[in-house]
Amino acid sequence: MLNMINPDDPLEVRVEKQAKIIEALMRRAGRQKDVGPSAYRAFQSAIELQQKMAAQSLELESVRYERELTRKTLAEALGSMEGGLAFFSHGTLNICNDLFKGLLPDISEHIVPGLSLARYFDLMSSSEYLVSTDRKLFTMRGALESDQNEGSVVSLVAEVTKDRWYQMSTQQTSPENTVLLLTEITALVRHNRREKEHLIDRQADYLQAVFQNMSSGVCTFSASGELMMQNGQFRSILGVPLSVLQPGTPLQELLDFMRSKSLITDNALLQMDAWRDELTKKGAVTTRVSHGAARVLDVQANLLPDGGFLVELKDVTLEVRSTEILENRVMERTAELTRANANLTEQYDEKARVEEELRVAKERAEAAVSSKTRFLAAASHDLLQPINAAKLLISSLQETTRETRFRPMVERLEGAFASAEYLLHSLLDISRLESADLDTVTTTNVSLEGFMLGIKADQMMLAAQKSVQLHVVPCSLVVRSDPVYLLRSIQNLVVNAIQYTDPGGRVLLGCRRTGDTVVLEVWDTGIGINIKDQSRIFDEFTRAENVPLGSGVGLGLSVVDRACRLLGHKLSVRSKPGVGSVFSIEMEVVKGAPSMPILQGPIEDTADAALDYIVMVIENDVDVLYGVTQRLELWGASVLAARTTAEALEFIDDLGMPPDIILADYQLDAGETGVQATLDLRAKTGTAIPAILITADRSETVRRLGAQHDMSVMTKPAELSRLRRLVDWKVRGRAASASASQVKVQTKVEGDSPA
Repeated sequence: MLNMINPDDPLEVRVEKQAKIIEALMRRAGRQKDVGPSAYRAFQSAIELQQKMAAQSLELESVRYERELTRKTLAEALGSMEGGLAFFSHGTLNICNDLFKGLLPDISEHIVPGLSLARYFDLMSSSEYLVSTDRKLFTMRGALESDQNEGSVVSLVAEVTKDRWYQMSTQQTSPENTVLLLTEITALVRHNRREKEHLIDRQADYLQAVFQNMSSGVCTFSASGELMMQNGQFRSILGVPLSVLQPGTPLQELLDFMRSKSLITDNALLQMDAWRDELTKKGAVTTRVSHGAARVLDVQANLLPDGGFLVELKDVTLEVRSTEILENRVMERTAELTRANANLTEQYDEKARVEEELRVAKERAEAAVSSKTRFLAAASHDLLQPINAAKLLISSLQETTRETRFRPMVERLEGAFASAEYLLHSLLDISRLESADLDTVTTTNVSLEGFMLGIKADQMMLAAQKSVQLHVVPCSLVVRSDPVYLLRSIQNLVVNAIQYTDPGGRVLLGCRRTGDTVVLEVWDTGIGINIKDQSRIFDEFTRAENVPLGSGVGLGLSVVDRACRLLGHKLSVRSKPGVGSVFSIEMEVVKGAPSMPILQGPIEDTADAALDYIVMVIENDVDVLYGVTQRLELWGASVLAARTTAEALEFIDDLGMPPDIILADYQLDAGETGVQATLDLRAKTGTAIPAILITADRSETVRRLGAQHDMSVMTKPAELSRLRRLVDWKVRGRAASASASQVKVQTKVEGDSPA
């Protein structure tokens, strides 16, 4: 019988079933005439069931009591909470505290157990006590009904009447249960509001302080043309009282007042509409106007994002008056000259000729002064072309007259030409440095070792001619500098040291590392410099008092000083008369950075070896082409001289093979370049012909083009000793590479062949 009762049924159901079973058993026992074993067992079962029913009834009462006690305790706990809390089970309200219920008084009577969650949000959105929320209520409702947010918290901020603020947080603790929590954040919102208002007030104070301390007058107007802010300088410049410049004053009223006081003209008012249209289109307007009887103002207006505009006033009366005074003086002086000229022309019959000559001379003088710097900066290519040609021809002349009686004359000619070349280079360097700024200087990572070894190779001949020992201690550090200006600076210091050192003396080029900087130093045992001369030797055309006559015009150190100041390097000198000098350039070291290669060839001397190569020379200048051809043929080379790319390609067709090397000028005629000409020759022959680009253009662009297309770059006028070494090195390097490739191919073929 006990199996007739399902233990999973609620306690009340089980007790009711047991009572029915006991009653049935009792009726059955009463119908029996005798008490047999089966009846006794049935009665005994009924008694046991009755006892169990009594026990379970007692248990049920205990559970009911505990449930009511728990519910009462939960209600008391919810009532003592500072925030509002409500518990929804299966989408309907189970229990809530008084704060939750009384948040919105006009719907509190509807918040009773059994209220659906959707109905609660509908009541909340219709309440007159709800002022605003930071997000829509249906958004939170949809998030709760999506069945995808179990365990997640969804919240919103709600404002109710009397400036009270609450944060409502909802969380699904299970698919059936949802908890709503109300937390009052009124104090936090009000505190943040006060902080925001305080910051706004402080910003207004700062802005007002800036306005009041500006040297120019500043005023802002709204989009409708009403005054918003202005400083004291604005009132002072305009000469209007504070009562007229109150916030909210229309611009038209301000203009009418100024017109009534004769501070502006009627014409200015007529230009206002056009002025506003231009401001709207361009966003800014600048003009110069007359103010009052004797003042001139610069007016600049800028459009503000909200459609208003800002007006800035500057009093330029003194500037205008000064300009007028100067113009008057010029006019007076011109008038005096005109009268003097008229008096002179009255005395001489050649009036027209003299006036014309004076006018032409004046124009030429003015043009010469104004174009000096621009001419020297822009004409470097045209100036260096004939210099390069003359240098090549003199070199060839030296070679051909080596054993003749003309040799001393040619050597003097070469010395005079070298002085002229050095002077021209110095003038061009000064011109470039005068016109240069931080935007035109091209800085890169440069290894000092390449500079130092290159300078040693270039100046060893000069040192030998002076019987001076030149020692170079290479330095592998990398610095950030412009390679053209830095190389020129070090060259000038070394050349000066050799020039002013007596035969038998020594010159040393080296570096010292001091922390994050490196100091490049040039030591010499020369004539030295007096203390009073050390501060002025860097000026143009200035030399020390103990410098012998005919030893230069004093431009080399000026070039070094200008270049170092432009590059941010520190230049200094220490010297003692009769002992020697030390010139130093201090630069910052670049750590862990790759350097730009400077030397593009060997530094060993190969002057005795004949250049038994076929050399293609592409040069549009006839004299330079002739000079290069003569020099290369004296070195033993066979030269193909071309003025254009087309001529060079014809030589290739006639020759039927590529030349050993190409020497090309960068700037050719008709827009051609030596880079493109080299690429065309390589494409036609299908060979990576070695190439050297010889140019007067010292820009970083040309240097990078050369590196990009595997072309060494030399600047005009080219150092002939370096050119010879470079030609020989590049051709031999290509031959060695080709030989290595042939060995690899042959080895591979032999390895693949059967034994």
